[in-house]
Amino acid sequence: MARSAFPVVLSAPSGTGKTTLAHLLVDSMNNLQISVSHTTRHARGHEQSDLDYFFVTPEIFDKMIQENAFIEWATVHGHRYGSSAEWTEATLASEKDVLFDIDVQGGLQIKKHYPQAVLIFILPPSLDELETRLRNRGTDPEDLIEKRLLAARDEIRIGLDHYDYVINNEKLDRALFDLTSIVRTQRLASFDRQKIRKRLLGE
Repeated sequence: MARSAFPVVLSAPSGTGKTTLAHLLVDSMNNLQISVSHTTRHARGHEQSDLDYFFVTPEIFDKMIQENAFIEWATVHGHRYGSSAEWTEATLASEKDVLFDIDVQGGLQIKKHYPQAVLIFILPPSLDELETRLRNRGTDPEDLIEKRLLAARDEIRIGLDHYDYVINNEKLDRALFDLTSIVRTQRLASFDRQKIRKRLLGE
């Protein structure tokens, strides 16, 4: 049955595990394509260009802004991130839902462009656990960890106030089950009823 494709936004404080959940969600569902953001920051750990992010210079990012190439972009912890407007439109037109693994600023911008977008905020079990996760991953200096922990409080407030769903990532398998349930429910709600009426009833 025909349905309208829609954006799915996952946001969370850094270190909560949303990128892991995003990839698990894409692996577990058909017709769901993850959006690869452009960013001005350098790769971390095992990140690969064109797979995890498109790593670009600030000059290239500025040019893309001037050309209205982004459906959303934001500055996070001193670096900029943006999602391609052209790629998003083409993917949705191909009847694939688009998954965005982005911060809350970008999520709210996408909601303005696409009112049908589903915004899902991922919570850490606690702020103490979030600090432990940030330190254990060993990719950030101490001053950046402190900035991330301070930003987490504001991000959680925005998620609680403006996002459609809130999920606690205390147990990964449970969080993935909840995510899958949300997307499946939204898909059921997005069927084109006029097309179904015409096909089944000839009206």
